[in-house]
Amino acid sequence: MKYRRLVWVLVLVLAGAAGLVAGAATAEGLPDFTRLARENSPAVVNISTTQKVKRRLPPGFEMPDLPEDSPWGDLLRKFFGDGDGMPEQFGAQSLGSGFIVEPDGYIVTNYHVVRDAEEIIVRLQDRRELKAEVVGKDERSDIALLKVEAKNLPVVRIGRSADLEVGEWVMAIGSPFGFDHSVSVGVVSAMGRSLPSESYVPFIQTDVAINPGNSGGPLFNLDGEVVGINSQIYSRTGGFMGLSFAIPIDVAMDVVRQLKTKGRVERGMLGILIQDVNRDLAESFGMDRPRGAVVLKVLPDTPAEKAGFKVGDVVVEYDGRPIERSADLPLLVGRTPVGRKVKVKVIRQGRRKTLTVRVGELREDVEQAAAGGGGDTARSGRLGLEVEELSEAQRRRLNLKDQGVLVRRVHRGPAAEAGIRRGDVILMLDGKPVRSVRQFRKLVEGLPAGRSVPVLVQRGNSPMFLALRLPKDEED
Repeated sequence: MKYRRLVWVLVLVLAGAAGLVAGAATAEGLPDFTRLARENSPAVVNISTTQKVKRRLPPGFEMPDLPEDSPWGDLLRKFFGDGDGMPEQFGAQSLGSGFIVEPDGYIVTNYHVVRDAEEIIVRLQDRRELKAEVVGKDERSDIALLKVEAKNLPVVRIGRSADLEVGEWVMAIGSPFGFDHSVSVGVVSAMGRSLPSESYVPFIQTDVAINPGNSGGPLFNLDGEVVGINSQIYSRTGGFMGLSFAIPIDVAMDVVRQLKTKGRVERGMLGILIQDVNRDLAESFGMDRPRGAVVLKVLPDTPAEKAGFKVGDVVVEYDGRPIERSADLPLLVGRTPVGRKVKVKVIRQGRRKTLTVRVGELREDVEQAAAGGGGDTARSGRLGLEVEELSEAQRRRLNLKDQGVLVRRVHRGPAAEAGIRRGDVILMLDGKPVRSVRQFRKLVEGLPAGRSVPVLVQRGNSPMFLALRLPKDEED
């Protein structure tokens, strides 16, 4: 009995020792962020701004007719103005983060942190508060460069976001909800993420906890180098939900250099509107798999028009780099030096073609253009829709000259299954421009059964390709 008890004691001791060893090994396998936080926090700053906001009466309300000595009149005018006149403006505080990149006071943050700011105050870790001026800002990349009057400030070390790998540990320092120098850690979840309305930033996705106030703060790798700028979160609640996005430092520092030297950012431009290629569109274009960026529109007087781009071209390679998704193309074009000649490979009507284009400079008027019935009618039983000629007023409003027919009604059939809607304007069918209802009817009659064909429609001011498939067993 005594011997058995001794054996159990020995087993428990050995088990405990093994647990300690395993625990030590596990702890030893995790990175230690204490040194990184200690060494880099002095170069991270808190940014607060005073902004102007306008208060107006809600729609349909008017200022009541109150006596001149009524205190309510002053109160209402203070918050909502005088009705028809310009309302008063009030200061609003916003908080964000930033980091020092040069010892003489240059600070990088997000554009949206300092947007419309009347006054910018930078608070250092030693609690000094300095007034900052905007050297330059770029809305497209969400980057701003600030300057404070100070010397010998601590600075961060700049790394290379191109060297980041999915699964790599990263650390953020910032001021979430105003809590200065808060540290949060996680891993890189994905690289090169494209977000809606963000065409020029291949975001780093992480699971690092980012909240309001972290914007503009640095994202560090384990070597203590800044590899990103924390910029956005995906959330249904307004708080962190496991998805945060950072601007790659390679992109950010290119913007910073241009802001410092030129005060603005120069970006390359081709002059085309593009769309992603899905499985049905790939089949309709005769491609073996979905890839590339299909050209929806070639803007006039642009490098793309001069190089011979055509609507329906599928861009599959730009300057030697493959284009897998449409979001890949603006990122590459935007970073191409203006004036440089590049070769672009496209698939046109099932055949490969190489175009040479001299990259132009992105202009506001081109970007706005990119954002941007009566007469004869016909009913197509094959497609299940009714179309009519566009009136002159409709053509002017949609900026269409001699192309397109208006979809008046959609019935059950291939058109509805393809996603065509009432009010769409059909511009091309199976690679051929649609110029009239009569011609459209002939094009429909010649469509092959049993395979997908591309149809280009304009919905509002936005063109898009849809894949239209006629059934094999259709009846005439």
